[in-house]
Amino acid sequence: MAMTEPPVPPLTIVRPGEGSEGFLGSIGVAFKLWGEDTGGAVSVVEHPFPVGALVPPHLHTREDEYSIVTEGDIGFRSGDRETVLGAGGYITKPRGEVHTMWNAGSAPARMIEIISPAGFEHFFREMVEMLADGRPPSEDAVPALAAKYGLVLGRPDWLPDVISRYGLTPPPGL
Repeated sequence: MAMTEPPVPPLTIVRPGEGSEGFLGSIGVAFKLWGEDTGGAVSVVEHPFPVGALVPPHLHTREDEYSIVTEGDIGFRSGDRETVLGAGGYITKPRGEVHTMWNAGSAPARMIEIISPAGFEHFFREMVEMLADGRPPSEDAVPALAAKYGLVLGRPDWLPDVISRYGLTPPPGL
């Protein structure tokens, strides 16, 4: 019986500045690698954080995230652990734990997000589409989208303290 070689994965090249971009309500997103590019193993996006930006607290039920800060200072809270990382800092955000991120400095910030396994990048795509017309989504639209992707939204009791300490602008509805 002859053995066949496994198929060679496609070569995907994304040059600096390439990839579609959009706005998620508090931060931006730039799509770099889709799950289709990696056989479903990972997806990669970049998130620009304007000054004062806060990502609503949430937890993932299907994927882990790995973040690399590339510009500015970004604060992270996962469970009861909190840190601020500057450019070159890495952090893991495990599924099943409430976490949030914010711009912890006085200049725009940016990070690379590696999502494993892939799939959650489509939540970002759908959110960008939902917000594209500039009008706020219906009251049930974001919770329905979150449920579709196994995302659980929350308002932990420590959130007002983080907002106050860093002078953050909470997204609408938070």
